[in-house]
This record gives sequence, structure tokens and C-alpha cells, in this order.
Amino acid sequence: MNEALNEAGKAFALDEIPVGAVLISGDECLARAHDMRESTGDPTAHAEILVLRDGARLVGDWRLCECDLYVTLEPCPMCAGALILARIRRLIYGAPNAKSGAVETHCNLLAIEGFNHKVEVISGVLSEPCAELLKKFFTAKR
Repeated sequence: MNEALNEAGKAFALDEIPVGAVLISGDECLARAHDMRESTGDPTAHAEILVLRDGARLVGDWRLCECDLYVTLEPCPMCAGALILARIRRLIYGAPNAKSGAVETHCNLLAIEGFNHKVEVISGVLSEPCAELLKKFFTAKR
């Protein structure tokens, strides 16, 4: 999670929403990314989506069955859906997402029985520093 926090810090420095993600396979970091929506003008440029794209490109397959995703903020509906479609083994996230959390806060897309893949979820890892970075960012914006 510390590596994901480092990515979130990079986003903060670029005036992007400070969310960071790291994709791990075994002991290897396959990819890392941070939110890039503002700088790219792309509404899908969330840290999770970017790290999944990079990871799939590196692995040479869209199926990331042996991979774990660490992200500083609870995924939104788009990102939670992408985790299912990418066959991510485990999601580990930090802070809850009061605005659009789709893993525990507003709904749990990852627990819907009809989907063909289940993602294990571990929440609250380093939640305080993850949340503090977001609070610092949005306080400066107001």
C-alpha cells in the first residue's frame, strides 16, 4: 500500500485527485499508476484502469488472474467492474469512497452472485494516510 500511496503523492503533485494503484503478481510489481483524468481529459483515466491496462500489456493477456491490486481509495463502479472483467484475484484498498464507492460504501458490485468471477477484498489498509492525502487535496481546492 505504501507504493500506492507514493503514486497518489505523484497525482497530488500534478494537481490530480490523489489516488494511486499498484498491480502485484507474486512478489513482482507489474505496474503502478495514479489518476490522470485532468491531464489527459479522459474520464476513464482512474488509477485502477491505467494500472490494469499497463499490467495486461506487460503480461500479454487481459486475464490478470494471479494479480492483486492495491489502491488507496475504494473503487468506483467503473473500476470495480473492470476488476471483475480483468479477473483480479484480490483487491486491497485504503480509504472508503464516500462519493462513489462500489465495493462496500454504496453497493458491493464484487459480491453480486451472477458474475463469473469473484474478487477477494481487503479494506482499510493504511486507511488514515490514504484519507488524509485526499482531505489535504480537497481542502486546498476549497
